[in-house]
Amino acid sequence: MTKGKKPRAFWKELPILIGIALLLALLIKTFLVQAFSIPSDSMQDTLQRGDRVLVDKLTPWFGSKPQRGEVVVFHDPGGWLNETPTPQPNPVQKVLSFIGLMPSAEEKDLIKRVIAVGGDTVECQGTGPVKVNGKALKEDSYVFPGATPCGDRPFGPIHVPKGRIWVMGDHRDDSLDSRYHQNLKGNGTVSEDEVVGRAFTIAWPINRWATLPVPDTFDQAGINKAMAAAPAALGLTGAVPIVLWRRQRLTGGRNPR
Repeated sequence: MTKGKKPRAFWKELPILIGIALLLALLIKTFLVQAFSIPSDSMQDTLQRGDRVLVDKLTPWFGSKPQRGEVVVFHDPGGWLNETPTPQPNPVQKVLSFIGLMPSAEEKDLIKRVIAVGGDTVECQGTGPVKVNGKALKEDSYVFPGATPCGDRPFGPIHVPKGRIWVMGDHRDDSLDSRYHQNLKGNGTVSEDEVVGRAFTIAWPINRWATLPVPDTFDQAGINKAMAAAPAALGLTGAVPIVLWRRQRLTGGRNPR
């Protein structure tokens, strides 16, 4: 009778388990979800300085594009953070950031709310409101109390090019967003390629836990009117030849009298 193999000691298995855990953490950070730390007050009261948010990095791999009202993390498009010093993390922080167990301190990323997407026209005159495709946004649910919709930077009307987005912080008086970078490449808009993903929940601290849904004002009737008209027009264009062909077939090719 042969004896079964003696199980390995736990301490011998531990390095393998740690290696697998780190590999899974790295894969999750790269392709699924990543944690980001909020470094400023530009998204108050929705997000507070020091909050940790989780960002969905998976859906962009399947062609998902930023939508109006979403809170997104994006890389510095160029020149937005020139005056912001980059903190120098210690070796432990670097390792934890690399595998996604700690927000990256070296990357120059920003977090703002998407106000308009490619094809939209956005503007804000005087004390507001912000208008997208001519529809006024009701922003009381997320704009910092006491702040005006434009802050001190009225703008527009601005046509957002395809493949780009217009972003603004919820604390309009303390956010260097699209309004302040119209002199740079893109005229204040951000390329969709720079977007890391959508922030979908506040994960830390525990007493701040909350989801980050799209405010109802971005679902109001008419805001998508220009975009909705395009499929309808294409459908009509495609239907005309079919109707003519069917009519000709029913009449045997004879001209109607």
